[in-house]
Amino acid sequence: MKVEELVGIIGADFYTGVPDSQLKALCNYLINTYGIDKKHHLIAANEGNCVGLAAGYHLATGKVPVVYMQNSGEGNIINPVASLLNEKVYGIPMIFIIGWRGEPGVHDEPQHIYQGEVTLKLLEDMGIEAYVIDKDTGENDLRKAMERFKALLSDKKDVAFVVKKGALSYDEKVKYENGCPLVREEIIRHIETAAGEEPIVSTTGKASRELFEIREARGKSHKYDFLTVGSMGHSSSIALGIAINKPDTRIWCIDGDGAMLMHMGALGVIGSVNPDNLVHIVINNGAHETVGGMPTVAGSMDVIKIAEGCGYKYAVSVDAYDALDRELERAKAEKGLRLIEVKCGIGARDDLGRPTTTARENKDNFMDYLKGLC
Repeated sequence: MKVEELVGIIGADFYTGVPDSQLKALCNYLINTYGIDKKHHLIAANEGNCVGLAAGYHLATGKVPVVYMQNSGEGNIINPVASLLNEKVYGIPMIFIIGWRGEPGVHDEPQHIYQGEVTLKLLEDMGIEAYVIDKDTGENDLRKAMERFKALLSDKKDVAFVVKKGALSYDEKVKYENGCPLVREEIIRHIETAAGEEPIVSTTGKASRELFEIREARGKSHKYDFLTVGSMGHSSSIALGIAINKPDTRIWCIDGDGAMLMHMGALGVIGSVNPDNLVHIVINNGAHETVGGMPTVAGSMDVIKIAEGCGYKYAVSVDAYDALDRELERAKAEKGLRLIEVKCGIGARDDLGRPTTTARENKDNFMDYLKGLC
């Protein structure tokens, strides 16, 4: 189905969401049609943030908004759906468009398997009626579903379109770039060299895949790394938990701007704890690059001032490899909580692979390694 047909049948004029590769056709359409426009389209920090924005839009206009997300984001909307939108509370109608990763019977990465199994059940438990869009869904099918949804929306209930892999298409191309010459994989290669055999916690997406392949290429063990393949936004909290309990070991966290934004409250907690053995590196390309390259607001944020305001004792931004190396060496030579923001371009190798070890193997090997550290 052409994404234009879906948008036309829904008939809404405000969209907000967190990008998803399964919904790339929709994301590209929205960027091409509206860009980032506060009246029609906003990319939010996390899915709960989207629900709040959409609720405000409804309160101000009386119209029904659309929130899009990957199904992994369902966890982030449970609270606002149950305590804000539900008809037993405020009764705020909303349309969700959800990319179905980990659909049962369809091969996917380990972090999507269980989420895929419970996608429809979670919606049912939240009182959200769902309609599944697949490759065979026709325009008439969708119109009938939308007519049924309109009755539910008028009763102040929420509804969802769950989109299977390959169900939506969009012919126009969108190129995402920011002009920064640094390459994320090369940045991670510099970090891996500096960290040596010290533990690294890496964030969701291509960053962890690149770290895995760098270790492989250098013939090094993967036991030093915890690859946070799911739970976007939580790698820095994982690193903090390790740093607290391994106070004599330097812990490195490779984070991304989209992940940092998703649960930015973690910065305040890290700053308040102030572990002197945590090096928090935020690779900032101003994009949700792993799922297609759609922009984040981090490209225009002062990450350093935010970190300092949250209690980080040292924070610096770099946009060149030599400056990065100086900061990495300084992190090795000095104690103290620090954040290093690295400005980065958008893009990755077309042949970038995925970890060949399982998530459980990664955890077990990492824990065995940590046991031997102070």
